[in-house]
Amino acid sequence: MTTDTLARQPLDPAELHGIDGWWRAANYLSVGQIYLRDNPLLKEPLALSHVKHMLLGHWGTTPGQNFIYAHLNRVIRQYDLDMLYLSGPGHGGPAVVANAYLDGTYSEVYPDISQDEAGLQRLFKQFSFPGGIPSHASPECPGSLHEGGELGYSLSHAFGAVFDNPGLIAACVVGDGEAETGPLATAWHSNKFLDPVGDGAVLPILHLNGYKIANPTVLARIGRDELEQLLRGYGWTPYFVSGSEPAAMHQAMAATLDAAVAQIRQIQRGAREQGVAARPRWPMIVLDSPKGWTGPKLVDGKPNEGTFRAHQVPLSVSASSPPEHLQQLEAWLRSYRPEELFDAHGRLRPELAALAPAGTRRMSANPHANGGLLLRDLRLPDFRDYAVAVPQPGVGGIGDTRALGPFLRDVIRLNEPSRNFRVFGPDETVSNGLGAVFEATSRQWQATLQPNDEFLAAQGRVVEMLSEHQCEGWLEGYLLTGRHGLFNCYEAFIHIVDSMFNQHAKWLKMTAAIPWRRPLASLNYLLASHVWRQDHNGFTHQDPGFIDHVVNKKASIVRVYLPPDANCLLSVMDHCLRSRHYVNVVVAGKHPAPQWLAMDAAQRHCSQGIGLWPWASSDQRGEPDVVMACAGDVPTLETLAAVSILRRYLPELKVRVVNVVDLMKLQSPSEHPHGLDDDDFDQLFTRDKPVIFAFHGYPTLIHRLTYRRTNHDNLHVHGYKEEGTITTAFDMTVLNALDRFHLVIDVINRVPQAGERGIYLKQKLLDKLIEHKQYIDENGEDLPEIRNWMWDAPEAGMLA
Repeated sequence: MTTDTLARQPLDPAELHGIDGWWRAANYLSVGQIYLRDNPLLKEPLALSHVKHMLLGHWGTTPGQNFIYAHLNRVIRQYDLDMLYLSGPGHGGPAVVANAYLDGTYSEVYPDISQDEAGLQRLFKQFSFPGGIPSHASPECPGSLHEGGELGYSLSHAFGAVFDNPGLIAACVVGDGEAETGPLATAWHSNKFLDPVGDGAVLPILHLNGYKIANPTVLARIGRDELEQLLRGYGWTPYFVSGSEPAAMHQAMAATLDAAVAQIRQIQRGAREQGVAARPRWPMIVLDSPKGWTGPKLVDGKPNEGTFRAHQVPLSVSASSPPEHLQQLEAWLRSYRPEELFDAHGRLRPELAALAPAGTRRMSANPHANGGLLLRDLRLPDFRDYAVAVPQPGVGGIGDTRALGPFLRDVIRLNEPSRNFRVFGPDETVSNGLGAVFEATSRQWQATLQPNDEFLAAQGRVVEMLSEHQCEGWLEGYLLTGRHGLFNCYEAFIHIVDSMFNQHAKWLKMTAAIPWRRPLASLNYLLASHVWRQDHNGFTHQDPGFIDHVVNKKASIVRVYLPPDANCLLSVMDHCLRSRHYVNVVVAGKHPAPQWLAMDAAQRHCSQGIGLWPWASSDQRGEPDVVMACAGDVPTLETLAAVSILRRYLPELKVRVVNVVDLMKLQSPSEHPHGLDDDDFDQLFTRDKPVIFAFHGYPTLIHRLTYRRTNHDNLHVHGYKEEGTITTAFDMTVLNALDRFHLVIDVINRVPQAGERGIYLKQKLLDKLIEHKQYIDENGEDLPEIRNWMWDAPEAGMLA
């Protein structure tokens, strides 16, 4: 059904007057936040001294959001709804703050922003003011779980919020500018993944106000029929509410929301009570209202309301602006008739205050918007029960993530009753070696099924869509509302969500400093199909740089783990799933690879995060001549292969092997809480000996993390140098000088004790590199001695 104005008018005169009063009050508070620092009730004529020196904020989207909020309050009360409000159009801060203040939550959380004239003055002054609050729907605002500073993610967050929350409705305001972003355009398809039995509902409200900062929006200029066809094509039932005359718009919005709520309830009742299996066409609303609605019609002779000029601060007011601007601002504020809204003490009049839902039914007080309040610990199996047998270092393994899969399978099983854990990924769960999870669950899917489909069902703990943006946004919404999850992805393409990670990390950093916010489950990334084993996909799939991006963020928030084998991966993942309020990045391989540590040793090693491996070292009787350090599964393999060569051909060299699991151990403790203190670092890496460091990612990151360390000048890092192609696994390491032969050559070049024997060994290795290239070009696979190599020092180092 499509409607401009539904036939019935559900609001009686008293209800209409009350909702309009709430809307006017919210608009008044919004304008006051942008402009005023004093005289909040206009008890005296407005003067420049009452106006902020810097006017910052966004008016254009605000009155429409206030209008929506007022009407959502009504349906929450009328139908006893559990509802969240997500403000997608970016700088919607004035609206969410104003409404949280009007319903009383803001003053409960911040008692100094009291519900009186003094509180109003503080409310106004703090907005976009030094030491105050941002202009977005920021973490400081109660009821907010979507910051909106970067556009495109509101609808994804809304769907993540309602997964496994069958009683929740997420009302998501989508800005028509925001709707032009790729993530938002794709997010409309999220309705194909929403289970009407076990999940809640999302009510998108496309706020079609026509303009971005300086340009019209696409959806506002394509015509009603085309827009309706687009939204129907996405699988929605669109309702249109269009106009600018307040009374008519109130009646239309009220009738439309009644229809939308009835449709949501009908869909859920049909699925839950009658077994209706067809994919529903959920309702959504298109609110077509003027940008800057109720604001100045003209400014300096140019149209303002309904144009791009209303986007930010529509009226400049300062000593240098035309004097009539101050008069125009006062007239604008008084047009809301504040004396009808607030009493002489600045309190909202009781008949308007009564329009707010009660207690936690207030959207600003909904506990789902402070998900840590609802967070419950995961039930986790004992990860040691999934140990890979390692009777001696170097035994073969099936692939580290494939060993992890059964553990995650049982995490899903143990938490099925509470339905608070999901795995998200862009169609790569099987490819990344986690196929065992499908022994316990399916992929959730509401679209058509074909007979040859695998692991698809109406309900499932795995949600996959070939959009990293949606997987990230869904998981963030899921975590923000108090649940747990894991995002598995190809390493190269996790970069697609770089900026989404940024925003979530900033949210975690900010909320950690807000006393009433509760810690959330960590955002956990498992990056498999990594740079060193993308030989069949080539250069486009070879990029380990997400780690570099992550470590830019606040040290109190980010953690990076590079487990060298399956038992270490199990230990690390158990830790990450138990952790709170971090972003954990775990990089692991899925291909068969040597295993180094038995479970007890792996658990100890991962608990320390970094350690010396005595069984691989030869410096027990004296100070080492060289330290061979490694971080990552392939770098560990190549390092140990290099050590075996050194021990065979240069047995007099004293070699120390250090393995790093927790990358942040390398950083100074003054910069990261996990950092080793300087004495411990020097004991591991020495103060003056060469350190040959084989690293999973870009070498500069290791230098960046260790630049303050005593022995940094002797640190020589081998890692990814942006060299790649379709080639063999070992050739990838050769192209980037991370292979065993280059590592040994670097030792010979830097350790005088290698002597003449080292010179001859170096020549042998250079010859071996030529032989390697010739062999792969002819045979398309690595040399047998590479493919069949096993650790058995020192004999393992023998060269063919």
